[in-house]
Amino acid sequence: MRKIDAYIFKKYIGTFFFAISMLILVVIIFDVSENIDSFLKHNAPWERVVVDYYVMSIPYYINLFIHLFAFIAVVFFTSKMAARTEIVAILSSGISFWRFLVPYMMAAVAIAIMSLYFGNFLIPKTNEIRRQFKDEYMEKLSQSAGRNVHVQIGKDEFVYVESYNISKQYGYKFAWEKYDDNELKYKALSDIIYHDTLAPNSWKIDPYAIRTMDGKDETLVKGRDLDTLLNLYPTDLYKMKEDFEEMNFFELRDHIQGMKEKGSEGVKAYEVEMHTRMSSPAAVIILTLIGAALSSRKVRGGIGMHLGIGITIAFSYILFMQVSKTFAISGGLSPALAAWIPNIIFSVLGIYLLKKAPK
Repeated sequence: MRKIDAYIFKKYIGTFFFAISMLILVVIIFDVSENIDSFLKHNAPWERVVVDYYVMSIPYYINLFIHLFAFIAVVFFTSKMAARTEIVAILSSGISFWRFLVPYMMAAVAIAIMSLYFGNFLIPKTNEIRRQFKDEYMEKLSQSAGRNVHVQIGKDEFVYVESYNISKQYGYKFAWEKYDDNELKYKALSDIIYHDTLAPNSWKIDPYAIRTMDGKDETLVKGRDLDTLLNLYPTDLYKMKEDFEEMNFFELRDHIQGMKEKGSEGVKAYEVEMHTRMSSPAAVIILTLIGAALSSRKVRGGIGMHLGIGITIAFSYILFMQVSKTFAISGGLSPALAAWIPNIIFSVLGIYLLKKAPK
């Protein structure tokens, strides 16, 4: 690094962490004022409020606003450099504008890598603790899937449960059917099915009646307390609000594959989440280029003008992102395209601004 590279790199990183720290402080203050009634109503221990909820929320809030505040940080300190004619002096010394952008890219890549790690690995771990606290003291994240739940657990395997008790992990009126070329070959019936904690897909059925059909031959076996393994998990029988928040990238990818194999509904929301975790870090780099190109020219109105335009662009990006997600989940838009459309559009804007930037 040259001295000017180190200077710009430190300005970017320092401004970014200062801005994001102030934001997190403000967000936490507003969150406390909004949720203090819930904490008091449910007698939440204050050490758990501080550690399990707010400390564990910090990575989530950082990653939620990371591309927005990376952009604002670039616009803010670059505008100040332009106002003091520092950029003119740098470019007049023989350094090209593209070379001038190198420390911006170095800092942006560092922040993007941090976002990639946070979103795919750190936040799912902290969310396990944060969501457990939230479920106990704020709102129930688990919801009943209603009555008469049908789940496809394999290519030709189907499970039916009349109702499922989430707290006791009991299912009532259970049926398990296997088909071969649309012909029923196996059917197990039970009054009760309950989850065995020995394994995620381990179950016990009691009492049971198993009918096996092989052409004209048919057998019937009855008994009590049968241990069995099914491609069925308790979460298949009830709804967990935004449970993908607790999954790292590989768990989320495997979960999506499992949902597709079972023909489960709502898979698009999980696919959008997976692709967003990859597109969000890229947005840091794209918005950094836009911010540097936008604010490197000294204009009448100074920092205020640059910040006004910058905030408008930043919120336009967020609007595009939310609209494209909605179209993917509720419409026919591809989840991958929905996650990357804002980056594609703003990449075009970035190329235009870079061409217009001072050389």
